[in-house]
Amino acid sequence: MCRIAGIIDKSADPKQIEQDVEAMCASMQHGGPDGSGLVNESSLALCFGHRRLALLDLSSSGQQPMRYGNNLLITFNGEIYNYPDLKKQLSALGYQFRTQTDTEVILAAYQNWGIKSFSKIEGMFAFALLDKEKKLSYLVRDQNAIKPLYYSTEQQRLVFSSEVKAFSKTSYVYTENEDWKTYFLAFGHIPAPYTTLKNVFSLKPGYFLEWSHVQLASRTLSFEHENLIHHPAKKAMVSKVLADKLNRSVKQHMIADAPIGVFLSGGLDSSIITLIANRFSTKNLPMVSINFAEPAYSEEKFQRLIAEHINGTHHSHNVGEADFNKYFKDILSAMDQPTSDGINSWFVNKFARINGLKAVLSGIGADEYFGGYPSFNRMNTIKYLKKLPRYLLKLMAKLPSEKFKRIYYLSYQNPIGEYLFLRGFFIPETIAGILKINRNEIDSLFENFSVDESLNKLSGKERVAWFETNIFMQNQLLKDTDFMSMIHGIEVRVPFLDKGLANYVSSLSTEQRFKKEPKGILVDAFKDILPESIWKRPKMGFSFPLDDWFLKGGQITDEKIFAGNECAVKQIRKFKSGKLHWSKAFALYQIAIANSQS
Repeated sequence: MCRIAGIIDKSADPKQIEQDVEAMCASMQHGGPDGSGLVNESSLALCFGHRRLALLDLSSSGQQPMRYGNNLLITFNGEIYNYPDLKKQLSALGYQFRTQTDTEVILAAYQNWGIKSFSKIEGMFAFALLDKEKKLSYLVRDQNAIKPLYYSTEQQRLVFSSEVKAFSKTSYVYTENEDWKTYFLAFGHIPAPYTTLKNVFSLKPGYFLEWSHVQLASRTLSFEHENLIHHPAKKAMVSKVLADKLNRSVKQHMIADAPIGVFLSGGLDSSIITLIANRFSTKNLPMVSINFAEPAYSEEKFQRLIAEHINGTHHSHNVGEADFNKYFKDILSAMDQPTSDGINSWFVNKFARINGLKAVLSGIGADEYFGGYPSFNRMNTIKYLKKLPRYLLKLMAKLPSEKFKRIYYLSYQNPIGEYLFLRGFFIPETIAGILKINRNEIDSLFENFSVDESLNKLSGKERVAWFETNIFMQNQLLKDTDFMSMIHGIEVRVPFLDKGLANYVSSLSTEQRFKKEPKGILVDAFKDILPESIWKRPKMGFSFPLDDWFLKGGQITDEKIFAGNECAVKQIRKFKSGKLHWSKAFALYQIAIANSQS
C-alpha cells in the first residue's frame, strides 16, 4: 500500500507540474515511508508520483512509478491478491518478469488484455496507467472502494491523488465545496463522490476514468459487468463453500514480504479472521488488541480466549483518557476528510506500528454482508411508514421527539432518505439551524442525490445490505481506516471483501444469507473452530468510552468555539447533559473549526 499522485496539463510548464506532483507526494510521505519516485513525460505534459510502503519484493526493483517497455507507465497503490495466478497465465503466454511485484503483473496484464485486464484483478487497488502508444491514461479503482482515488478534470487537465489534502499543495486554486458541511452533518461523513473541495471527486468503485491526451477530455466507465442471480443451495453446502472462500481469501491476504498480523477485538469477525490466519501463518502470528479500564468497553477476556488457540504473540494495549487527550490533535491532523469516527482506528494502527508490523488483517465487511447491524431489522418499519402520504411524513418534522422527527427523511422520493432514516446524523431542521441555511436547500440536495440504479431491484435486508456496504462501509469505515492506518505507515487488509467471496454471498437467497440471528450464516460456517462464548455473546462493536473522555477533557465542549451559533450551542449543551452522542458533538466541533479557518 502506498500513496500516488499525478498531473496531466498541456497548458502548464513541465517543471511546474513536476514541482506540484513532488509537493503532493511529500504531503503524503506518511503513507509511503519506504521510498519515493517521480516520472515526467514532458511530451505528454504528464507527471506521475509515488510514495512507497514496501510489502512485496522489498528490493529497489519494486520502486515506482514503474515502466513496462517503452510504452506503459504505472503508479499503483494497493495489493493484488490473485497476482500469482495472473502471473502464471501471462508466463504461459510468453511474458517474462524482472521483479516479484504485483505491480509488474498489472502492467503485463494490461499489455495482453487491455482494459479487460481491470476486471481480472482481485484485490484492493487504485492506480494510474499511461499507454503512450494509444495516447491514453487511466485511473482505476477497486470494486469495494478499499483504496481511495480522488481526481479533478477542470480546465482540460487531470489531477489525481490518494488524498484530498494533497490537491491544496499544487499551484492550482481549489475552492470549498459549499455543500460538504450539509452532507457531513446528515451522514456523519462526506459521501462519495463528493469531497470538501469543489470539482474534486472520488472515482466510483469498480470504474476506470479514461483520459485522452489528444482530446484533453475524459470518460468514466465500469469494468464490472456481473449480473448476479440467486442460486439456492443446501445449508451444509453453503457453510462449506463460504468457509472455503474465506479461507482462500485469508490465505491470499497473508502474502507479504514484510511483517503482517491481525487486529483482534474479541468479536466474532476478528476472531474468525485470526483463527483462519493462524492456519496459514508460517511464523508466530502477531495479534494486536486494545482494552480499557472501563469494564463496559473492554473485551479482553474474549481476546485472550482466542489468543490461547493461536500460535503467536498477543499484543494487548490499554488506552486511557490521558492517551486520548495527548493524541487528540494528532488524530485530527490525520483526517484527510472530516469524519465522525476513526479515533479507534488511529489508536489500533499506532500500536500495530509500535509492534513492528507493516500490514494487518481486519474483520471489516462481515457486518455489512451478513446482517450484523440493527438496521437490518428496521426495513419493515420503513416499508410501513412509506405507505403514509408524503404530507404526513413531512409533518413528522413538527413532532417534539427527535426520534420521530427523523421520519421526515422518508418523505424524500429518493432512496437516500431511507438510509438517512436508518443511519443519518442530524435531521434537516437542525442542519439548517447549524449552517444558517434554508431547509429547502437541504431537501433539494438530497432529493437530487445520485444513487446507483441497482438499488431499485433490491428490497428488505438486501436493500439494507446495499446501504450499509455502499454508503456506510465505503464512505465511513474504509475511508477512515485508510487514512488512519496510512498515517502510521500501516496497510490494513480486509479478507471479507474478497471479490469471489462477495460475489458468492450476493448470489445466495435472502433466507440463506440473512439468518434469524445476526451473522448466523457466518457462525454456521465456522462453528467448528469458534468458542461458543464468542458467537453466543451480544455484539459490542469496536468502540471507545469517548462520551466520558470528551466531557472530561473538554476538547469539544467549550461553548466559545461555537460563539454566534445558537443552534450549535444548544446541541453541545445536549451532549453535556447526556442527550447527544459524542460523534454528533465531534462533528459539530469540526464544522466550527472549519468555519473559523475559512
